Parts: sequence; structure tokens; C-alpha cells
Amino acid sequence: KRLVKQEYAKTLYPLSSLCRKCTQYDMTMKSMKDDTQKSEEEKLLETRCQEVEAQLREQQRTLDELRTELSHKGALVGALRASLKDKERCFLEELKRRSHRSTVLNTELQKQTEVAAYLSFQLHTTRQKLHQQQQLQKQQQLQQQQQQLPHQQKTHPRAAERLPSAALLPAASARPKRRGHKLAAQLRAERARECVPRERVTGPEEPTAMPDPALFLYPRRHRPHLRLTTAHRQQQPQATEEARDQPETLEELEEVEDQAACLMTTAPTAATETQAE
Repeated sequence: KRLVKQEYAKTLYPLSSLCRKCTQYDMTMKSMKDDTQKSEEEKLLETRCQEVEAQLREQQRTLDELRTELSHKGALVGALRASLKDKERCFLEELKRRSHRSTVLNTELQKQTEVAAYLSFQLHTTRQKLHQQQQLQKQQQLQQQQQQLPHQQKTHPRAAERLPSAALLPAASARPKRRGHKLAAQLRAERARECVPRERVTGPEEPTAMPDPALFLYPRRHRPHLRLTTAHRQQQPQATEEARDQPETLEELEEVEDQAACLMTTAPTAATETQAE
């Protein structure tokens, strides 16, 4: 039994040493495997870090480019703001100048319209009075002819037959002509034909309704010199003394018409200038 135990102990000793060596080898193999895995992981991490660094570099480049572009655009914005301020200042100055000019033209137009309305009223009144004066003269001539008819029939019976034909002649032929003012009247008539019809230049028209002066006036404005009462409009002078104060010839009437026509031509031009500006 002792011999068996000794031999068994001798055989177990190398086995235990072999087991120890195997465990050591196993430990070394495990450590080597861990080292290889660590090296591979390190390599992967290095490649990833390089990729991330490249991406960061690219992003930094794009950021630098964006900063330069932003600075350039900021300079452009500053220049545009300065130019806009200059343009706004010039526009405001031009607007003030044109508004002042429009107010001046509006005041001139208002004055001209008031004068045109006043002259149109004067023209209408003078026409009516001239027509009434002519009618009075015709009536006086007819009365004189009627008074002379019985006397002429008694004295000259043959000449009395010709009187009715002579009585049919217009009253203007009986009126004496003024030779001194003939050339001046012709010049005025030629000057007025450009803007006034022929009928108004050659002679007074039949009395018509007065033109509405409200077309030349602004609403809600008080003008006492243009407003007339109904009693003044309906009043018709019948005495010859009042007719003497009015113009006896057509020259003064033509002057009034010339003034009214000139005002009527200048008023639309001022209005068009204001609209164009």
C-alpha cells in the first residue's frame, strides 16, 4: 500500500504541474485575445475620429465662408440703406416742392375761375342790356316812322308807298357808322375769332339763359359779389338814361369776350399742369 501511495503521489505531482502550466497558458491566451480586440477597437476609434475631424474641418471652412459672405452682405446692406436714405430725402424734397407748386397753381386756378365767372356774368348782363337797348331803339324808330307816315302820305303820296319797304330794313343800317374805330374793331374781331365763335364777334346774340357760374366756383365758398337776388335778375331797365351808361357799340363787348376767352383757355392749362405733376 505504501508503494502504491508513493507511486500515486509521484504521478500526481507532474499532473498538477501540468495543470498549472495549462492554466497559465490559458491566461496568456486570454490576455493576448484581449490585446488584439483592444487594438482593433482602437483602430476603429482612430478611423472614426479622423472622419469626425475631417467633417469638423469642412464645417469650419463652410462657417468661414459664410462669415465672409455675411460680412460682404452686411456692407451691401449698409450701402443700400445709405442710398435709400438719400433717395428718401430727395423724394421728400421733390414732394414738398411739387406740393407747394400745386398749391400755388390751385390758388391761381381758383382766382382765374372766379374772374371767369364774374366776367361771364358781366358778359351776360351786357348782352341783355345791349339787346334791350337795340329793341328800344327799334321801337323808337318804328314810332317815329309811324308818326311820320301820315304826314308823308299827305305831302308825298308816292314816297309813302316806298316807306314800308324801307321800314323793314334793320335798325343797324340807320345807325351812323364810326370810321375812326373801324380798324381797331376789325383787329379785335380777328383776334377774338380764334377762341370765340363768329356769331359772338359780329353781333350780339339773342338773350339766352345765363350760364351756370357754379362750374367755375368751388363749393361752400361765400362770394357776395357773384350772387344775385331774384329781384335784380328780373329787373329790366326800360329808361334810356340807364342804357347810356352801358357800352353803345360792340367794341367794349368784344373786349369783355376776349378777356373771358383768354381766361377760359388759360384755366384748363393750369389744371392739366397740376394733374401731370
